[in-house]
Amino acid sequence: MVTIIKHPLIETKMSILREKSTKPKDFRQILEEIAELMAYEVFKDLEYVEDGQIETPMKEKAPKYVLKRNIILVPILRAGIGMVEGVQRIVPNAHIGVIGLTRDEKTLEPMEYYFKVPNDLEAECVLIDPMLATGGSAKFAIEALKKRGYKHIKLMCLVGCDQGIQTIETSHPEVEIYLSAKDPILNEKGYILPGLGDAGDRIFGTNAND
Repeated sequence: MVTIIKHPLIETKMSILREKSTKPKDFRQILEEIAELMAYEVFKDLEYVEDGQIETPMKEKAPKYVLKRNIILVPILRAGIGMVEGVQRIVPNAHIGVIGLTRDEKTLEPMEYYFKVPNDLEAECVLIDPMLATGGSAKFAIEALKKRGYKHIKLMCLVGCDQGIQTIETSHPEVEIYLSAKDPILNEKGYILPGLGDAGDRIFGTNAND
């Protein structure tokens, strides 16, 4: 259930994101471009149906096709927001929801502080977060969607590692995972290596070291 999307444009753009000297403006732009390229693969199996006909400029009839289910893009705050606009270029009619998670200082477990997702339980929900490290946040967000009745869930991340993938495969084996890169390991602080640093800080320019 894991798809690592390989494409020359994604590979070359990933090199720009990984480069520590890439500025937030360029990081945001490239991140959106990769998300747009990934979207073709993420949505390749969408079901669609014929819904009447249209008239072409040649005054001929042609079938009209529509998606069987609506699409909801669900970024995990805050870093997930950086990928949404790129995906929207492919599916401009997609609805947007958000899930806000923070980490409990005592247990270090994710905690939900905000949940706002359109109430369309049959929609195709694409959960978006740039990094799939330990998998804890993604696992929690999937559970938050499921407990509210959402049935069709995919997970779209930029970079993942084996630990995060295994967390999702064990807890939610039916959820398809889409990555543009899979890196080997996590460091002692839970960052993916070689990775690209803290995606949220690099998107919003909040890295204290800059």
